[in-house]
Amino acid sequence: MLDAKGGFRSDLTVMRLAHDRYRVVTGGLHGMADLKWFADHLPAGAAIVDQTSAFTTIGLWGPRARDVLGRLTDDDISHDGFPFLTCRRIELGSIAVLASRISYVGELGWELYVPMEQGARVWQLLHDAGEPDGAVPVGIGVYGTTGRLEKGYRAYGFELDGERTIIEAGMARPKVKKADFVGREAYLAQRDAAPQSVLCTMTVDDHTSASGRRRYMLGGEPILTRDGGVLTDGHGHHPYVTSAGSAPSLGAHVLMAYLPPDQAVVGNALAVSYMEELYPVTVRSNDATPLFDPANERIRG
Repeated sequence: MLDAKGGFRSDLTVMRLAHDRYRVVTGGLHGMADLKWFADHLPAGAAIVDQTSAFTTIGLWGPRARDVLGRLTDDDISHDGFPFLTCRRIELGSIAVLASRISYVGELGWELYVPMEQGARVWQLLHDAGEPDGAVPVGIGVYGTTGRLEKGYRAYGFELDGERTIIEAGMARPKVKKADFVGREAYLAQRDAAPQSVLCTMTVDDHTSASGRRRYMLGGEPILTRDGGVLTDGHGHHPYVTSAGSAPSLGAHVLMAYLPPDQAVVGNALAVSYMEELYPVTVRSNDATPLFDPANERIRG
């Protein structure tokens, strides 16, 4: 969602459950702000209900996710029967859940929305069904950092904020819908203008400090030229790391940052300043193309 100036207001998922009924799923830290925004923009005759306390969400992802889920349901969860970016109700045992085939970690799988009182039961069913394939519980480190950065997914509050645009974030689509929406005019103008910065994905080439210790960036560090020169984008901003984390599938430490357009070149050699030392980094992507599984074959399998 955009604000009137074409900056990011939020990043969320909307599922259409019926002709005139939708479910909005947003981040746990931003839910009340999104609720207020929707409430302030409701058309006449519409209503919004906060169901945060009524449901829990369990994500099941990985190359064997369909096998695991298939042990618990007779519903058709094949690729043709349950395409990517669709949602519908299925039964897990005797429990009805809303399953959404979406992934923030770049692997095949589903988000399962479960009535709160059934959450523990569904968790146990999935845990037991996943044991033959080695399924393990993981948390926000994979969802918010490892899996996300390997896929180059942008996060609200990090890469996406009121100062950034869809164009600069590399998230523009070929067409713009005809229906009006907040920020539409600003967004159309942004599409016609040259970007002032470009979101890039980089990897650290060498983590070794002067003392011989290996250092790993955490986010917020300045991005400079290889020899320590200051960079400035078209907004007058100096680039910094918006997100940083390990990417085990790539065998690398990944950084994301908005760079001046002339520096946003794949293969460009730059540096990150961390603990008063410079570490070499290389630009690996200057658009939304992920470093891991760039064709998205795993998530769409």
